[in-house]
Order: sequence, then structure tokens, then C-alpha cells
Amino acid sequence: MNETSSTDRRTFLRQTSTVAATAALASSLPFPHVASAANLKSDKLKLGLIGSGARGSGAAQQALNADSNSELWAMGDVFADKLDLSAKSLTTQFKDKPDRVNVADDRKFTGLDAYQKVIASGVDVVLLAAPGGFRPPHLRAAVDAGKHIFCEKPMGIDPTGVRSVRESVAIARRKGLAIRQGFAMRYDPAYREAMKRIHDGQIGEVVAIYSTRMSNRLSRFSGERKPGQTDLEWQLRNWHLFLWLSGDWIMEVSVHSVDKILWAMKDVPPVKCHASGARWQQTTGNVWDQFDVTYHWENGVTAVLKTRYMDKCHNEHKDIFVGTKGRCEFDNYKAQITGEKPWRYSGPKLAMHQVEHDELFAELRAGKIPNDGDAMAQSTLAGIMGRMSAYTGKEVTWEAALNSKLDTMPKNLAWDMKLDVPPPSEPGKTPLV
Repeated sequence: MNETSSTDRRTFLRQTSTVAATAALASSLPFPHVASAANLKSDKLKLGLIGSGARGSGAAQQALNADSNSELWAMGDVFADKLDLSAKSLTTQFKDKPDRVNVADDRKFTGLDAYQKVIASGVDVVLLAAPGGFRPPHLRAAVDAGKHIFCEKPMGIDPTGVRSVRESVAIARRKGLAIRQGFAMRYDPAYREAMKRIHDGQIGEVVAIYSTRMSNRLSRFSGERKPGQTDLEWQLRNWHLFLWLSGDWIMEVSVHSVDKILWAMKDVPPVKCHASGARWQQTTGNVWDQFDVTYHWENGVTAVLKTRYMDKCHNEHKDIFVGTKGRCEFDNYKAQITGEKPWRYSGPKLAMHQVEHDELFAELRAGKIPNDGDAMAQSTLAGIMGRMSAYTGKEVTWEAALNSKLDTMPKNLAWDMKLDVPPPSEPGKTPLV
């Protein structure tokens, strides 16, 4: 796909259909590094972790649990202390199986180019779990190198990054490479069964969606700037708080709710959205702590997303899908339908983060090549367009978001660079790019 092409919504949907058809052909192609489905039945898969924070460490553990004939072969992070902590934790978790975490010191890579060294270390599958701002270049490097990929959310934090991701997804299909998305809620058994019933018409035609993600302030990072830290180190160590790294809370956390909305709509993107939000309790960086986004579809469906991360406020995490014959509600990983055909999920409770890896490796071992790229890119862009609307106070169409030149990634990153923090956006003043 051409990054500069003017792609309207219908063209986008036609392209998505074409790419989906191409996937069927790609699934019959040989594996670029692990060679063939026959070899996959016996070969030990070497895993490379890029981004060794909490989510990355969890992804590595789940990938190892998913396939007993795999080993963690290489790790990369910008910070040595973060990498060492993760390596120690994973080694402890697999202390009874010491061969599973086989990361020699010369395969522990640190610095801004650590991702490139992990990819070049001889791994078969890479786990991309660095901050979302880095996802597009990391994904492209992994695809160019012919690696199978687990891609944590978000898959980018601005339209320029999403266009790069879409191109990488298309290249991966042509090469026969797997991409498993990190929108883990699509792997929760209760949500899966409920969504299947929604798509099968059990609540009739969907007419409206209400989704919330509200909790106390997320205080994983204090924002404190320690003596001697450069601009870049300070921001990287507190990456949740800076737009260019996290994409704001709507992308770092609430994008899961955006993904559920698009999932219910069978991954058809909205026509437009309008949004509001504010920065109330946040004091460091340039992210907000509250968003309200209303999405509109061509068929008249409206979806409202309410997301907030503030102390001493009402907390809620649910999704309500209203249909012409009933409604379905997701609440704290429970699912039920009321109306003409009532139903409540009563099946097994499985860890969704584990399921996504279990299925990825099972498919790889069976010689299949899953590629979740289209859906992951669309949900990511839908989250971005909501933030763009809130930041500017403007209505934003899908076409405008898809073709926006907004690019938040600083160029030529270096440890000693001057990296000023832009002020928080102001609706009515911040321009729509």
C-alpha cells in the first residue's frame, strides 16, 4: 500500500477484503525461517523478547507456556536494569526447566538499537512489547527479517504509524509470516461466545454500543525526574505520561474497549467520531486522564466510549451492546444476553493472555499462518481518531484519520538529545492535522 495514497472508506474496505483473500494464498506458503510445516513438528522455536517490562515479561512467560518445545533465546530493552529484572524473574519462573530460558549474556541487548539485535540473533518468533510509539518500526524490522510476530497493543499511536503497520501487515502476508495481535479480550472465552451470538443475530441488529473503562489513576510511573537523567531517559522511564510513547491513556489502556466496539461491528470502521476530554489530575507529561468518544457508522449505529483514570471517582469496566431483540453485556469478564433469547456464559474461565499464545503456537505447529493485522490496525486507528477529536474539539472522519500527516515520533533519537515536552492539547486551539 502507498502511504501517501488518498484512500476513502469504501476503498479501504475493498482493500481489506483483497488482503483477506490474499491471506488464504499466503497460508500455503513455506515458512521463511522455520522452513516448513514438517520441520515445525520437531524444531525448537527460538523466541526473542523486545521490551522487557511487565507486559513483555508476561508475554514471554505465556509464549513459553504455550509451546513446550520453545526457548527464550534473546532479550532486548533500552535499559539494562529493566532487562536484568525481567531475565531474573523469567529464570525463576522456569527454574525447574532451566533450558527454557536460554538467554546468554551476549544475547541480552540494551540501548535504542536493541530491537535490531534481537531480530538478528537467530530467533524464529519475536514478541513486540516496547511502548506503542515504537511498534511500527519494530514491526517493520521483524517483517523485513522474516520473523513470526506477537504484536502487543497498541499497534501505533498516530496515523503515520498506522499506515506503516498496514504496509507491514501486507508484506507479512506476501512473505507468509504470522502476526498475532495483543487485543487479548478477543481470546476471553466468555467474550468470544457472546460475540459469536451477537454476530449470529441473537440480539437482533445492533443499534447502539456503550463501553466504559474507568479506574483510579494508573500510577506505575511516578514521573519523577532523577538527577542526571537526560530528556530521553526521563521520558522513556516514565513512558505512560508522554504522548509520543504511549499515545495517551485512550491508546495505552482504553484501546481494548475500542477494539471490542469494532469487534461487535464485525471490524467495519466508523464513518466519523466526535469527542471531548480533559486533563484533571495528571501533572507530568502531556497526556490527559479522561475521554468521551462517540463513534458513528454508516448504517446508523452509534457507540459511546467513556474512559477515565482518576482517583476518588466512580470506577466501571463494562460493555453494553443494544440490539433490536435484546442486549448483551460484558462486565468484569462475564457475559450475558437479555431479551427474546436470554443467555449467560457458564463455560470455562481461561486466561485470555495465555489463550492468545496457545492458539498462535498451535497454529504455527499445524503449518498455519494467522495474521490479525487488519483488525489490529483498524482498532488502533479508531482509538487514534477518538483522541484526535478530543484533543482538537473537531469532528474527525475515518478518511481524515487514515490520511492524516500527524507524526509524533521524534526523529534521530539519541540519549543526549534535547527533547522538549509539548504542552497538553487544548480543544479549540490545537489544530487538526
